[in-house]
Amino acid sequence: MSSTPVSPVTAAFNASTEVPRKAWLALVVLLAGAFMALLDTTIVNVALPTIRTSLGASEATLSWIISGYALAFGLALIPAGRIGDRYGHKWVFFTGLAAFTAASLACGLTLDSTGLIVARVVQGLGGGIFFPAVTAFIQLLFPPMTRGKAFAIMGAVIGVSSALGPIVGGLLIEALGEQNGWRWIFAVNLPIGLAALIAAAALLPKGSEGKKASTDAVGLLLLSGSLVAILVPLIQGQDAGWPLWTYISIAGGIGLLVLFALWERRVASQGVEPLVPPHLFSHPAFTGGTILALVFFAGFTSIFFTISILWQAGLGHTALESGLVSVPFALGNIIGASQSDRLAQRLGRTVLVLGNGLLSVGLIALFLIVLWVPTADLTNWDLLGPLLVAGFGSGLFIAPNARFIVATVDRSEAGAAGGVIGVMQRIGAAIGIAIIGSVLFGNIGPIAGPSDLPAAFGQGATPALALSAAFALAAFALVFTLPKKVDLH
Repeated sequence: MSSTPVSPVTAAFNASTEVPRKAWLALVVLLAGAFMALLDTTIVNVALPTIRTSLGASEATLSWIISGYALAFGLALIPAGRIGDRYGHKWVFFTGLAAFTAASLACGLTLDSTGLIVARVVQGLGGGIFFPAVTAFIQLLFPPMTRGKAFAIMGAVIGVSSALGPIVGGLLIEALGEQNGWRWIFAVNLPIGLAALIAAAALLPKGSEGKKASTDAVGLLLLSGSLVAILVPLIQGQDAGWPLWTYISIAGGIGLLVLFALWERRVASQGVEPLVPPHLFSHPAFTGGTILALVFFAGFTSIFFTISILWQAGLGHTALESGLVSVPFALGNIIGASQSDRLAQRLGRTVLVLGNGLLSVGLIALFLIVLWVPTADLTNWDLLGPLLVAGFGSGLFIAPNARFIVATVDRSEAGAAGGVIGVMQRIGAAIGIAIIGSVLFGNIGPIAGPSDLPAAFGQGATPALALSAAFALAAFALVFTLPKKVDLH
């Protein structure tokens, strides 16, 4: 990697370990936004059965509620990051957070499933707009010697918010009723969002990086079109019986993805900044790392979708009881994330191998329990051990993973690389839910009466959990594409 000359002021900053109090307060504001955005990736899971009943939603709609959010989130990340680089991240963060908060209100007030999907997509766009500013401000506000601690805190927030989503959702629905209690899982964002907007205006610095912003609108349209063309049939195909258009759409989406790659190469050859710089993928470790990010998040985010449907629709538990199933995962995640930075400094890539290995072991055990134990006899205690192990593994993995992938490219490319990784994580979550939702609902057994529900939904959940475990194992193999040791400062 090439070295970039630094000024004496920058060198002094890099060597400093002193962080002003205002920087830590700004981090709280930034992570409040990140917490809401990532909480909303999983808080909806426990509400899906009640949304289905309240709005008469189809199975495909349930997948869209989650996948539409994740896809919109991912597609907004790179252009938002580029605009922030050019005009300053403060008001990009503010604008995205305002859109996210307003869309949360719209989600809670919607009268039909179509309105909820649209509001969720807008909510995802808002999250994708403000999220790049979180990592950008950590880079700007914290010197390298302290940055690892800030990123470890961020990693903990990412893991814990995702794991706590089902618990918070279950508590709200239990307290406010199943018919309309699901609306309050979105309304809870309003006070947090408004407080964060006020604090952001006061605490975040106004500075602009002054970099040239990408105007690659064609690239964004090609990428968006390809992903939508692939995702729509994956979500709708099961309900529609996999007609010919689903296969044509998937093939068309792959074709658009190829056109996107060719277009990005053309844009780069003309000296214009592309949406996704093709030269990043000249680094084999970076290419493997981005695929790793996609596959890991496809398996990681899908398990709560499957468990929530099984626990409520199959076993007749309440939303709160469904949410409580994820408590061991949340606890393991907190412990793992708290140790991830220290272990990454000490063990290098081994911490990622350990984290992904534990996640794989936990998900395989989860699959085997659902396979071997009669579904009607399943309890929280049966899942406690596997979820605790999987949570600890994901906590170890998530925080240092992105930094290891970014370290495979030149330092001057770190911003663009980080944007690509974020997109791959969100797209992985969207594709994982689409595929696993299709497998889950496509394998539900015959239901003649209420007594058939446990076995029928268990029949669907078993292959869905097997696929989640397969994603985790694939991610485990991909970890070895990353370098053994990197400079994490």
